[in-house]
Amino acid sequence: MTLRTMAGEINEGSVPAYYRDVYEAICCRTDERVQVEVFQRLLQRTDLPKAVLGQIAEHVDSTDGFLSKLSLYKALALVAFAQQGKQPSPKLLENCIQELPKPQLGEPRDLTSLRMQPVQEDVLTVSQTLDKLLDQDTVRVDLIPEKKGLFLKHVEYQVTSQRYKISVYRRYSDFDVFHEVLLQRFAYRMVPALPPKRMLKGVLTSISEREFIEGRRRALGRFINLVARHPFFSEDELVKIFLTFSGSDVQTRLRDAYKKTGDEFMTNRIATQAKEYLPADIQAQFSTSRELIRNIHNSFQKLRDRAEKMVERSIDNATDLLMFGRELSVLGSDASSLPYLASSKNTWGTLRQSLKSLSVEFAVLSDKATEQGRREEDDVVERLNIFLDLLQSYKDLCERHEKGVLHEHQRALHKYGVMKRQMMSATVQPKEQASVEQLESRIIQQENAIQTMELRNYFSLFCLHQETQLIFIYLPITSHILGAFVNSQVQGHKEMGEVWNELQPKLGCLFGVNNGLNPPI
Repeated sequence: MTLRTMAGEINEGSVPAYYRDVYEAICCRTDERVQVEVFQRLLQRTDLPKAVLGQIAEHVDSTDGFLSKLSLYKALALVAFAQQGKQPSPKLLENCIQELPKPQLGEPRDLTSLRMQPVQEDVLTVSQTLDKLLDQDTVRVDLIPEKKGLFLKHVEYQVTSQRYKISVYRRYSDFDVFHEVLLQRFAYRMVPALPPKRMLKGVLTSISEREFIEGRRRALGRFINLVARHPFFSEDELVKIFLTFSGSDVQTRLRDAYKKTGDEFMTNRIATQAKEYLPADIQAQFSTSRELIRNIHNSFQKLRDRAEKMVERSIDNATDLLMFGRELSVLGSDASSLPYLASSKNTWGTLRQSLKSLSVEFAVLSDKATEQGRREEDDVVERLNIFLDLLQSYKDLCERHEKGVLHEHQRALHKYGVMKRQMMSATVQPKEQASVEQLESRIIQQENAIQTMELRNYFSLFCLHQETQLIFIYLPITSHILGAFVNSQVQGHKEMGEVWNELQPKLGCLFGVNNGLNPPI
């Protein structure tokens, strides 16, 4: 509707200054309109009857939950007329000859509290899903041994990021420096551990050097994938450098990048306000979650151990099947002539010739069992290991929080207490002015240090809360693991069953109608 007074349309110049002041007090900071909820709060301050307020609201356009500036002016005029005892109606505006009346709403500066506060950003919640994390990047780590002379001097890895579509070459020492600066940059986050550089000397082990190098390659792959998919690491410059820098000295580049940025506390925009975002019972929540995650960790370790045993059995089964077939072949290849007594009415000579051909099927069965073992090692054991690596990094983080930030804070408080006692002693027993001033300066420095440590302690708790959420975001990996295990078992049994079924008719040809399955002796 077009709003008119006798002077024409309502605009900035046709309303009292009070109208403009009210508008400025309650309009959205990011919008030129007024939210309906704010307008309703404003009406409550008029002390008008509920029915009258309803009539005013009916005459005001509030499209999409907002009032325009002119709609608010119209509402203010109707409120003023209603406060004069008149029935609120648009006709009052059309017939108004004098300046529009001023509503009784109090001082405009007192109305700012009615404005809707912007929805506080939920910086504490990690709004991710497992699928989103897994889609962030997939990094391959392949082994490239470099030989110099007759001996293997060092191992190099080709690191290929699906996200950046680039391959770079890294040595273990590059991973080591990357891990070092990452831990300095994100001391309050879950930074996965690196595998050992070499086998520990003096420790009895049944694995070979080759097996150790392959195990280390797998562990490095798990490490870099957890880092590349971490919601707070993935966009950091350190990660980008490690995955994309192809220069000659990546270690220097990484250290220089860290020196420029510093740790997360120095760069995170809410680090010093972390306390404001923490729930009141954060310590209780942390204790409960930590105990639950500890139990989950123990269960997944047992699942991994059982899965590894099943893989070992598949490999052992493959070896046994292959050796069984070979022994049949050896038996069938024996060309020794049978003695006279054994050759009469005896089919062994014919049967022996037939055994040799069966080694082919047993070799196929061995291959299928090997494939199943490798498949379950890649799809089941590795997924269990990657989650276990994450759980271990959470355990390490909790220990860093308790032994690091909390311990340093308590030590600083103790030192501060000692200084205060020294200061009191200096006050009672006169000392040189210079020494007293020096002690005062040290106390001020210590107070600043304590304040910083308190802020870091709250930020550490803030990060711990987010990292705890990340553990639970990863928990659905359980369904991925079970799915891979079941599919592998189904595929393995199906493939081996097909070979056994092909083998069975051959036995009929070789041994007669009973397929060699005679009644028990």
